[in-house]
Amino acid sequence: MQPKLIVNHATGSYPIFIGQGLLQRTGELTGDVLNDESKHVLITDRNVDKLYSKQILGGLVDQNIYCHVCDAGENSKSIDHWYSILQKLVSENVDRNSTVIAFGGGVVGDLAGFVAASYLRGTRFIQVPTTLLAQVDSSVGGKTGVNLPAAKNSVGAFWQPQAVVIDPNVLSSLADDEYTSGLGEVVKYGVIMDEPFFAFLESNTQAIKQKDMPTMVQVITRCCELKAQVVQQDERETSGLRAILNYGHTFGHAIESVFGYGTYPHGHAVAMGMHAAAHLAKLLKRVDVGFVERQSALLAKLDIPHCFPREQHAALFDAMQHDKKAVQGRARFILPTRLGHVELVSSVDRDLVIDAMKMAGGETE
Repeated sequence: MQPKLIVNHATGSYPIFIGQGLLQRTGELTGDVLNDESKHVLITDRNVDKLYSKQILGGLVDQNIYCHVCDAGENSKSIDHWYSILQKLVSENVDRNSTVIAFGGGVVGDLAGFVAASYLRGTRFIQVPTTLLAQVDSSVGGKTGVNLPAAKNSVGAFWQPQAVVIDPNVLSSLADDEYTSGLGEVVKYGVIMDEPFFAFLESNTQAIKQKDMPTMVQVITRCCELKAQVVQQDERETSGLRAILNYGHTFGHAIESVFGYGTYPHGHAVAMGMHAAAHLAKLLKRVDVGFVERQSALLAKLDIPHCFPREQHAALFDAMQHDKKAVQGRARFILPTRLGHVELVSSVDRDLVIDAMKMAGGETE
């Protein structure tokens, strides 16, 4: 099977396979990566393990596989859990020719990727994402890491996978909040890079909500294409271009940090952040009210919660100063100028940021 696309990066490239029924073909599609003589590591969570491990292991029947199953949820994405996995790999005699397979959502992908990046100074890595958010965003681009209590994704490494295998059939088992969480990142891509894609989403909301497979293959493929375009130009965030992928994330990461990781699904926090960012852009006269309303209308049509929290605004602003984009302790924001284009903006007044949060929470206009 030919990959849907190839992602090029500084030291090579990797294929992204997208299609129904690919889970059982993981071994076949990645056979050039998996060394038959070494023990490989499959990292997953308890939910995915119960639903799909038999399918993926059936496609890896010729491989020597060690399975590590962690608790589902953001709490597993920690320094302590990362360290415990490394200790286990040593006891299992996992070697430098081994491959780590991340089989799960964004938490598993980030955690397993950081394990692969750090164990023996780097082992090979395959992404098999099982949530929509991971399929359209976190499995592509090589960002790996874990959280600290005060800052999300603040410890990690850039470590590109050898392949990404995406089977949209697994979306059928996603809970509604997990699915709409992924849709938050989908809408983000239309806003930051592709107005025609945004319009496609507007025209196909029912098919998307019903998880129509041909439609979802189109959606996933386009998101991966857009992310690959950015990553190929700014793999390690040196030019500033890759920062546009963080639209909504300055606010969203602060929400996750202040209210506790897992309180809000990541994509919902991002959607809330996008809503606040749109209001902030309006206050700065970068966009008009029509932009804010159009973005909000699509989020609502896709059943994505995006009303900003009505409390802890001062704490949220303080948390933003620890964002990865911050410079000298001052947050920077990705803000739109029009649909399909955003920019990195510095030196935004604190009162304006808090006003935008209040407006996005429906407290004031």
